[in-house]
Amino acid sequence: MSTKGPALCCDIGKSARDLLYKDYSSDQKISFTTFSETGVAISSSLANKGGISHGDVAAQYKYKKATVDIKADTETTLEAQYLHQHASFTTAVGLNKSPAVDFSATIGTPTIAFGAEASYLIACRAFSKYTAGVSLSKPDSSAAVILCDKGDTIKASYLHHLSKLNGGAFVGEVSRRFSTNENTLTVGGSFVVDPQTTVKARLNNHGNLAALLQHEISPKSTFTLSGALDTKTLQKEPKFGLALSLKP
Repeated sequence: MSTKGPALCCDIGKSARDLLYKDYSSDQKISFTTFSETGVAISSSLANKGGISHGDVAAQYKYKKATVDIKADTETTLEAQYLHQHASFTTAVGLNKSPAVDFSATIGTPTIAFGAEASYLIACRAFSKYTAGVSLSKPDSSAAVILCDKGDTIKASYLHHLSKLNGGAFVGEVSRRFSTNENTLTVGGSFVVDPQTTVKARLNNHGNLAALLQHEISPKSTFTLSGALDTKTLQKEPKFGLALSLKP
């Protein structure tokens, strides 16, 4: 991503999403990533979910503004990006029997950006998704409004970095699904315990509480312990997750 131009469409609201949802899990997972001198990244992971184990292997090759992703299930995706001072474009196509074409565009600056993305199923001759959003970014805060789920859901988020939390942050997100008239308010925060340890938590108006502790065991390698609890039905057992990510 270019620091002199607008973010990619998929990055609109990403900081808030990552703080609220990234790395939370109720599964047990281990992943390992290696990098070759030619720029190929190979990732493998093994996860246990509900007593069922499954794994995958993926490779990614980047050359200038083009990216090729290959997965072990023979699914191959060819992706290209174009980054400009006032615009960014991406397109990706699946190289399989029923390919989907993804494309996105963003215009603006690093401070304010407008973007849209869509996915078109060639076999069905129909759009499987389309999303539009706008973001406003400052050195210590960011805000975003996103219309997603084919226009059925609108989300607004705000993130503010707090120096009193040693580099932590506070985030709030409001979403509304028009088809069900359901409104959800989610708040969360992160606290940097020390340079290697971060604690995060989130709570929504439906009573869903989650927290995690992430520790960097070596540069780029982390161990994460997370848990989730429905505060409105305390008779249900809380869920716990473990994740180990290893990178050289």
